Amino acid sequence: MASLSTPVGAALPRRAALAAGLALGMPSILRAQGIAGARPITIIVPYTPGAPPDIIARAVGDGMSRRLGRPVVVENRPGASGNIGTEAVARAVPDGNTLLVQATTLAMNVSLFRRLPYDPVGSFAPIATLMETEGTLALNATVGGTSLAELLSRAKARPGALNYASPGVGTPHHLAMELFKRRAGVDLTHVPYRGLAGAITDILAGHVATMFIHTPQAVELARDERVRVVAVTSETRLPYLPSIPTLAEQGVTGVVMRDWYGLFAPTGTPPEMLVQLNEAANAVLKNPDALRSLVSQGYEIVGGTSDGLRERVAVAIPRWAAVVKDAGITAE
Repeated sequence: MASLSTPVGAALPRRAALAAGLALGMPSILRAQGIAGARPITIIVPYTPGAPPDIIARAVGDGMSRRLGRPVVVENRPGASGNIGTEAVARAVPDGNTLLVQATTLAMNVSLFRRLPYDPVGSFAPIATLMETEGTLALNATVGGTSLAELLSRAKARPGALNYASPGVGTPHHLAMELFKRRAGVDLTHVPYRGLAGAITDILAGHVATMFIHTPQAVELARDERVRVVAVTSETRLPYLPSIPTLAEQGVTGVVMRDWYGLFAPTGTPPEMLVQLNEAANAVLKNPDALRSLVSQGYEIVGGTSDGLRERVAVAIPRWAAVVKDAGITAE
């Protein structure tokens, strides 16, 4: 499948340092200066342009380019629930020039696919958690209703008659709805799409009754009269959606859809390079002006250590494995 590469930032070259390093044949000096040769850093996003991991990769990549003094290119390699692009990074030379921005899907795919061409833990060196997003439940106002109570009433009156959308089998949107169905005691029919755009188009048109979406999309959909955002999956109400109650407030507990987005390198990347990349990513995340537009949409900045991201992956694998097993889901 063809990939799409786009430069997201190119800082001014440090000509003097570069010339001196080349003349002396000292690549270690170049690495220390943050300009490891002439190659750009490529961040592979295993999803389509415009998807949350892509948006985050471009925003953070641009800031890292300025910080490191090197061009950063975002390359989209979508397909197979993110496995195509993820495998490419797992097989890349571990020199710090090829990175991955992945979502919670990295941990989910272990249970969805019988054979993966990579190990979500062993194939990657975590760099930093970039951002998180919360989940919300959206309804088509005509088909699904205008409140959670109305959706539940309609679903219980006609089991299986109402459809719900997701961007694909095994996505966080899909698994969150399977959790919801069990916790709420309702039967809804899954309609998987090839990406988020088609799912949102059809909930707006009334071809499906409901779907779980992340907060950035919910902020936009809440402005459209055809859709009602009726609940959030967080433990407390969200500051940018203060009028939307939680699922727990409305009697449905235990539904999780808090997704993280992390930056990874192939296993074997030199530790000093991982430290440099972590520092650059965190510097970007601590700059409120650089990411203000994403925060206003509902993306929550995280940052932190590589161990923090490693722990997120470790916790997510068994949590979602239980959901996949209980629902009998397979992506193959």
